Formats: sequence, structure tokens, C-alpha cells
Amino acid sequence: MGKPKADIFDFVIIGGGTAAGIIAWRLGEAGHSVCVLEAGPPDRNPYIHIPAGFSKTLDDPKITWQFRSDPGTGIADRSIVYAQGKTLGGTSSINGMIYNRGQAADYDDWAQAGNTGWSYDDVLPYFRRTEKRVGTSVDPSYRGQEGRLTVTTTEWPTELEQAFHDSALNAGYPPNPDYNGASQEGVGAYQSSISKGWRVSTATAFLHPARRKFQVDVRCNALATSIKFEGKRATGVNYRHKGQDRVVLARCEVILAAGTLNSPKLLQLSGIGPAPLLARHGIAPLVDLAAVGENLKDHFSPRIVARAKPGLKSINQYTSGLPLVGQAIRWLLRRPNLLAISPGRVHVFGKSTPELDNPDYVLLFAPASYKAGKVGVLDNFPGFTVGTWQMRPHSSGYVRIASNDPLDDPHFNPRHLSDPADGPVLLTAMRAARTLLATEPLASLIEQEVLPGSDFQSDDELMDFARNYGATSFHLVGSCRMGLQSDGSNVVDPRLRVHGVEGLRVVDASIMPTIPSANTAAATMMIGEKGADMIIEDAR
Repeated sequence: MGKPKADIFDFVIIGGGTAAGIIAWRLGEAGHSVCVLEAGPPDRNPYIHIPAGFSKTLDDPKITWQFRSDPGTGIADRSIVYAQGKTLGGTSSINGMIYNRGQAADYDDWAQAGNTGWSYDDVLPYFRRTEKRVGTSVDPSYRGQEGRLTVTTTEWPTELEQAFHDSALNAGYPPNPDYNGASQEGVGAYQSSISKGWRVSTATAFLHPARRKFQVDVRCNALATSIKFEGKRATGVNYRHKGQDRVVLARCEVILAAGTLNSPKLLQLSGIGPAPLLARHGIAPLVDLAAVGENLKDHFSPRIVARAKPGLKSINQYTSGLPLVGQAIRWLLRRPNLLAISPGRVHVFGKSTPELDNPDYVLLFAPASYKAGKVGVLDNFPGFTVGTWQMRPHSSGYVRIASNDPLDDPHFNPRHLSDPADGPVLLTAMRAARTLLATEPLASLIEQEVLPGSDFQSDDELMDFARNYGATSFHLVGSCRMGLQSDGSNVVDPRLRVHGVEGLRVVDASIMPTIPSANTAAATMMIGEKGADMIIEDAR
């Protein structure tokens, strides 16, 4: 057989996901030719684009990676399935659409750790550049109104939602009309990347327009198998398409944006990673970089579920039959409806101890009750769920190739609750959720707490519930950590260049040094924006 046929572009982006779409738009806008390699299919599945389709896409292997973690000792030796987007738009095409930047302190901490240019003041312009915030009383010093990603506050008013909000106020949480503004703390409505009844992903907002307008070539069902090097300079990507091995070359740089599990996997398959791991799988080390795949973090979420009293409205009653038809008609008429909302409706950002400068736990209200340990699987009774999670967990884990076969999923484990500092904060969050359930006006609307239920009262019992039934929030970050090379625990430098090689960057959620106090989509988009600017600057 001859050598695989190669073609050449200024830049090759591995992955067509959340950060990649933005990078492709910015590079194309700057006049560069770009090739995007996406392992999954185009984003044509209708469930992707209707916000309520979230529950249908999470377990669909045609458009998601269904990664199963190694058993976690901190969670009763359970394995958890992590859905990650495997289509254009990546996880921005399958997630819950919540737009949450986090706290200023998250990014100031990155800068203080040696990542010059990543303070909140540095990254705020990139958050603003991405978004088109729709609403009243928008503060332009914090919010963008001219970006490509529409951010709205959707409506589907219910008595349960209003009661949760009012009970949080009565419990002492301050009102906060914009948690993406000056302060995060308090209670208010979640904001979502939804516009006129449709999901807004980075594929619909950036990647598809880039294909139409610029020199951007998007190749779907194209699985990157390794990065091609000449010496220690990345020159292209080997990939598989329709059973054929192919090569695409990069004049300037290769940009790895395959996500928190696939980016370290591809580095390791390409000879960049811990030398003993590479040797074990017969891979010649190009750079012995022990940090590749380490520092994996996630938000671990036990969920409190309550059954509502008869006659109250929740999503559970509207998912089939005539009620669903009625909601579909309202969707067509662009009136408030459940098809056009994010599952997360109301937030509470609280402090486990009053002396903290910033919140450290989340309570998320969803007007639906979900089965134990499941995300998106509804109960057959009206109810609601309060998700709880610690914002900045100390526990961290790993991502490691299972073999030298690119088709094999990696071994990984975020090692939830392995750090003893995490349990007390999570316990405080669960007790805070229960306090709200016992606070009026919400208390009078509840028939019973279903999970964990009245049998779980002591600290040990609640933590036992968390370990046995807690689930992922799908917020994996950190496995290609950004930081100074001299530190020894980092993969990329503050300009996102991989240590020890040239012509290769990682630009996705995997570079986060620590996990933000938020859902991670907005921060990943910011990384795409800032990374694109640095790439363009260095190409001049």
C-alpha cells in the first residue's frame, strides 16, 4: 500500500466541539485556511436542536462518546458513564445549555499560579465577545450584546419554580438578577444558550457560518489517530475516515481541541505523556511529560428529589400524549413551553461557612423529578429535583490510554470524594437543599421527599446516599493542565503550547488548571476565543 494521501491547510483543528467551532470562526475570519476533523457525524439529529431533546441525546451513542469511568473508591466502587459530545458542536450540542461563567476569583487564581494573561480582567473581554445577552438591564461592563452566541433567560413559569425561588429568599439567600455580572452569590434564574425555541451551540453560532463564509473545511466521521511530527514539530494529523487512513498537514500549527478525555488520549497515542505508560503500550516516547492525563476534575452531584402534591405542574406530566402536543403547539407559536427551556431553572449559589469570600456550593432547581442516580430519566409522578454540588472540589484523577489502539476508550477516573476536604462542603449543600424543602412556600407544596428520603438523617447516612447515588455533572476539565513548565505538573504553557514540542497547542476544557465555580461550557468558549487570538498573534 502507498502512503495515505495528504492535503495541507494553515491550521488543523482536532475536534469539532465547543472550543473548536469558535477557533475555526476566528482563524477563518483572520484569513487562514482551516481543516476541522470531527470524529462524529454532522449535527443533524433534531433532538440536538430542540432544547428538551437534551434527555434524548445524552445516551445516544451515535452523537455522544459513552465513556465509562474506572470504579471510584470514594463513590462505593461505582463506575459512571460520561456522555461527551461526538458531533459538530461537541458537548455544546448535547448539554443542558446553562451559561455560567463562574467567579472572578476562579480566573484570578489561574493567573496567580503563573498563568499570565488569564486573570478575570484578562478573560472578561473574551466572555463578552462571545455572547449576545438578550434581556433588560444588561450591564455592558460585564455582558456582551454583539456576539454570535445568544444567551437568554427562558420562561416556563410554574408554582413550584416560584416557590423554590421565594423559599431561597426566605432562607436568607440574596436575590441576584445576573450571576454572570458583578457577583455570583444568591438566587435567581439560570441563563441559557437558547434562542427563539432553539439550542444555540458553537456549531450553529460559529462553525457552520465559518464553513459558508471562510476557508474552513469540516470533515465529519474523521477520527484522529495520532499527531504527525517531524522531529519535535507537529506537522499534521493522521486520521481515519470510512476505513481509510489519511493525513492532513498544517503549515502553521495543529490545534488539539478534542475534549478533556480525548485530548490527553491523543497526546499519549502520539508519544507525549508519562514514559512508563507509553512504554507499557509499545509507544515510543517523543516527550516524557508526566502531567498528561493528570489533574482530571469534575463536579459530583447528589440530587434531592421530591414528589409534589397532586395538581401541581412539573415536566413529568408533559412528556407524552395530549399534554406534549399542547407544548409542541406552544413551541411553534413561540409561547413559553417546556420544549424550549434548559432543565436547570433556578440557581442558589451559597457559602458553606459565612466567612468565605465567595460561594462554594450550588443548588440547582429542575421542575422535574428524575430517577435515582440518573440524569434525564424522569419519574412517573409530578415532582422536582434539587441538584447539589461543590463548586471547587479538591479531588482529582487521571486519564490514561488503555492500549495503542485509537479505537479503545481511555481509562479514567476523576476520583470523586477522594480528598477528605470535599465531603463536608457537599454535605452542607445537601443539608441546605433540605432546608429549602422545609421552608415556605415550598414546604406546603411537597407530598414527600423521595430521595434520599426520611430514613437518611445523620451525616454518615447522607454521605452514604451521596456515594451510592451521586452522579456526574458532565463538567470534566483539567487533564492537560496549563502552567509553567518548571512546575512539572502542567502540559501547556500560558499560550496553550504543549511543553517540549513546537507547532502544537491544546485549546479546550482540558487546559483548565482548576475547575471553575460553574458549569464549564462558558469557560470553554472563552478558552476558544482567547486561544484563537494567541494563535493568530503568533502566526503573524
